[in-house]
Amino acid sequence: MYYAALRTRVARRYTLPMSKDFIGYQALVDKALRGVVRDALTHAAKGGIMGGHHFNIVFATTMPGVEIPDFLLERYPEAMKIVLQHQYANLTVGPDTFEVTLTFNKVPATIVVPYTAVVAFEDPSQKFQLGFQMAMPAPKPGLPAPKELPLPADTPKTEPAPKPETGEVVSLDKFRKK
Repeated sequence: MYYAALRTRVARRYTLPMSKDFIGYQALVDKALRGVVRDALTHAAKGGIMGGHHFNIVFATTMPGVEIPDFLLERYPEAMKIVLQHQYANLTVGPDTFEVTLTFNKVPATIVVPYTAVVAFEDPSQKFQLGFQMAMPAPKPGLPAPKELPLPADTPKTEPAPKPETGEVVSLDKFRKK
């Protein structure tokens, strides 16, 4: 008991308050992890995706630098998930973007994605996942507003809380036991 109290006092004494991060550690980590995505795609572009490997990539469709056909942008006004496994072509990996041709309803479409637009990267065969925090930009003008995702069937629906009534003062003596 004495040692636990002593450790607590020492920890309080030598714990420094959080200061402003002038180095930008979160940005450094984010850049490094996006480099992992780039390196995995580079490996796939050079030798193809081998074995059970495949990539699920989610990206923000309205980020600057993203190039997708209008029919995909209308269908995915905020984010889109692509799967690179067996049927993809022309995977080109650059220092800031990657480009790939995929087929949607038998229509080939070339997609250009900057790494800064990637929201999530996954290789399910290796149980490997990366997620990136980012502010989603507003949808481009003329596109439909994003749809609210439906809740799973087993999720109970909740009613909004009633607004509190105002203007009535209640004495606490009314509720005290006598």
